[in-house]
Amino acid sequence: MRQPTPRPTAQFLPALAMAALAFAANADGADTRADFLKLIDRPRVPLAPEVQAASSTDGLAHLAFTYSADATNRVPGILIKSPAATGRRPVVIMLHGTGGRKEDQPAFMAELVKDGFIAVAIDGRYHGARSKAGKGSVEYVEAILRAYRGSGEHPFFFDPVWDVMRLIDYLETRDDIDPKRIGMIGFSKGGIEAYLAAAVDPRIAVAVPCISIESFRWAAENNSWQSRIGTVQVAFDAAAKDAGIAKPDSDFVHAFYSKVAPGIDREFDGPTMVPLIAPRPLLSINGEIDPRTPKGGLDLCADATRAAYKAAGADEKFVLRIQHKTAHKVNADSLVVAREWFVRWLKP
Repeated sequence: MRQPTPRPTAQFLPALAMAALAFAANADGADTRADFLKLIDRPRVPLAPEVQAASSTDGLAHLAFTYSADATNRVPGILIKSPAATGRRPVVIMLHGTGGRKEDQPAFMAELVKDGFIAVAIDGRYHGARSKAGKGSVEYVEAILRAYRGSGEHPFFFDPVWDVMRLIDYLETRDDIDPKRIGMIGFSKGGIEAYLAAAVDPRIAVAVPCISIESFRWAAENNSWQSRIGTVQVAFDAAAKDAGIAKPDSDFVHAFYSKVAPGIDREFDGPTMVPLIAPRPLLSINGEIDPRTPKGGLDLCADATRAAYKAAGADEKFVLRIQHKTAHKVNADSLVVAREWFVRWLKP
């Protein structure tokens, strides 16, 4: 893997200068994309999709399906569409947050279908039907600890990108979906997975990462890492105990990330990855006081992304929506804006 170019730490560079460095050092993104795809790559197996007969709920067709992401992982999903829809339709993929599952999404999916889309949701790794419990995040956190201890997995953001790419492979085989009009929205963990996937897979035509865009490096270097780590606190505490560290600091945060999601706070950090989505339409929805996406790191991402869209002559295709006095949540009015964004650019 290409080694990242050393750069000064946050305390010595203002946000705009750091953002400029991130953009300039990775102007075309080819190396970064290749490195990330190499990291998550695995032998491709036949998709072997299985689709159950459609059921009807509130006048909409619901299809349950599964496909093979790799030799040991089958991914379950839900597809919702209008029975009256004809021809190939644009699709919006939804990715849930930590502890969520695909069954949390149908209400918003139904709204998207009313807008003219097909809507799809899948379970993340060790979530929903991909866990023994069928809900919660206990098994997900256990898998992250195994990754720290050397299992070879990367369930913390990275492996789910592979699942998304294989989902798109499956959607491309369907005769009711337009493969050139694929949108994606993700929330929290799912938002991070959404922007990473959009950064490396150009088949994602429109992206809406919610309460997710951040700089992991900035957060570590500015003592703002606790909330994000808190989503997997049990794994982090056990990893610190393994390392004999009683009071973990930013150095251990980096050591933890280096094993569970190598590069997430360096060459694959937000200010490098998010700009790679340009010039495709990108709407980022963030909370003004969200501790998991602290303002300093968010500003780095936003500034680097604006620079990329400006260089591409696509300024109007990047919008950062800040929810006033809002922490880690997506407000109802922001979901309306997200739907309007998909309608504007995917033209159902």
